[in-house]
Amino acid sequence: MIPYSFLDLAVVSEGDTIAQTLDKSVKTAQAADKNGFERYWFAEHHNIKSVTSSATSVLIGHIAGKTERIRVGSGGVMLPNHSPLVIAEHFGTLATLYPNRIDLGLGRAPGTDQITARALNPNFIENVQKFPSNVRQLQKYMSESNANAIVRAFPGEGTDVPVWILGSSTDSAYLSSELGLPYAFASHFAPTQMKAAFDIYENNMLAKGKKPYKMAAVNVVIADSNEEAHSISTTIYRMFLGLIRNQRGYLQAPIPSMDGHWSREEEAHIKKVLKYSFVGTKEKVKQELAQFIQEFELDELMITVPVYHLKDKLFTIEKLAEIMKEL
Repeated sequence: MIPYSFLDLAVVSEGDTIAQTLDKSVKTAQAADKNGFERYWFAEHHNIKSVTSSATSVLIGHIAGKTERIRVGSGGVMLPNHSPLVIAEHFGTLATLYPNRIDLGLGRAPGTDQITARALNPNFIENVQKFPSNVRQLQKYMSESNANAIVRAFPGEGTDVPVWILGSSTDSAYLSSELGLPYAFASHFAPTQMKAAFDIYENNMLAKGKKPYKMAAVNVVIADSNEEAHSISTTIYRMFLGLIRNQRGYLQAPIPSMDGHWSREEEAHIKKVLKYSFVGTKEKVKQELAQFIQEFELDELMITVPVYHLKDKLFTIEKLAEIMKEL
């Protein structure tokens, strides 16, 4: 068995308030904690009314305080939006409050549109170009070796919070292997370059005599029948359909099928984007996940379950835990 983890975008279901959505994240994290999940990560997004994980470090602290043993972190913090010193202070504080339970996954993208990115940080474009050096600077702020520097992070210095590089293309694979860091790939929405990225990362790590650590994120929906699981997953399809049509709204309630709701072109595009989605009964998903893990020689699996009803998400969490313990 390899470790298994959970990615939460804290997406609002139609009819819910933001407060209700964040309460559902607490309940989801507690279920993941109870069922042996290794990590519970939040992704930073901005200017999207249905996504409530913008203040990522605040949400991480809230969830860490409501759970017992599960690691809580970012999947990820979009570093070009921030000063490395501020992130070192935020995550240093979290690591001080919750020792050995905080992860810091870092991404290069803005997690939003370009106008909002500039509103977050006028130096965003420059920071994108400086991403590798800013990652190194952030690591330095959190290390004991920064003790003699003029600028120091308190809290932060000496906490050495584990840093991950996140990516959806081969660019991140080069950086992650250059820095010798664990690597998480966003295959739940960007599957195309995963194999190439993992090959680059693994080969470069081994060439340096370092042990690679690969995690892939996938969509999972498990139900008592394949028909029910596919109905539940229509929420995910409709979410991506809204992205294509620039109609970003709240999560929609599931419908029996997508027939008549998308064109052939839209269906083909969305199914390509969601290639690594595992939908069906426990036995069906177990067989498909076993093949996926073996094919990519994963060290860890991360799932995301952007469905409308909390009960369906909790059912998938419970059954996924059973699957992973049986593999």
